[in-house]
Amino acid sequence: MDLKALSDQFWRDGYLLIEDFFSMQLMDQMTNAINEHYGVDPEFWHTNEFLDRAKTEVIPWFPQNEGCLLFNEVDQHPYFKALSKAVLGEDSQTLYCMVMFSKQGTVGQAWHQDCDPDDPKRFNINRLIYTSDIRQDIGGEVVVVPRSHLRGEIPIGDPEGELPGQLVLRPKKGSLIFLHGHTWHRVLPIHGGNRISTNYRAVPKGTPLDITDICVYRNMRYHFGSNKVVEERQ
Repeated sequence: MDLKALSDQFWRDGYLLIEDFFSMQLMDQMTNAINEHYGVDPEFWHTNEFLDRAKTEVIPWFPQNEGCLLFNEVDQHPYFKALSKAVLGEDSQTLYCMVMFSKQGTVGQAWHQDCDPDDPKRFNINRLIYTSDIRQDIGGEVVVVPRSHLRGEIPIGDPEGELPGQLVLRPKKGSLIFLHGHTWHRVLPIHGGNRISTNYRAVPKGTPLDITDICVYRNMRYHFGSNKVVEERQ
């Protein structure tokens, strides 16, 4: 694995997709633990206002906070650690591990940036693990606009409308995506089954640990700490 080439690709494009990164055994173990936690029909976690305005129907779970040691294996994966160091530099910090569960028939996630892009030197990175295939017949594909992490604030507009230059990604089981927090991205609706991804969010040294408290959507800024819209974008 050429770490420098992968890091350069990430910083050029604002995202990086690597297939067959994790073992199938680990992916199966994580899937079993996730399914056991959520059960058949989990309830939504966010407020009704957020679900309506953000067009984002995701139920989060923070397994490491509940002592689920299985999820530590990703943090300890040697290539995962090496790539994270190559991209983020020395003394980066993991914010949290967050499983994101979307039910069949839900809208996915509208266009957004995970943190405020006003300061290009302050950002998070999503390190997304896929324990099952993201397929066209199921939905839930990841859509990004390459190099948009260099373009500032996502433009005001339709939260779910297409953006010029968008690219649809269908990561397979065992894949890893690194995604810059300023990159414009969304998740398409889920229509053929439930969708799961697991995000090991991290930040470079010196970045405020609350960097992802405010998320930028095409129609608003939303503060997760207070569960409130803090800016209308029209």
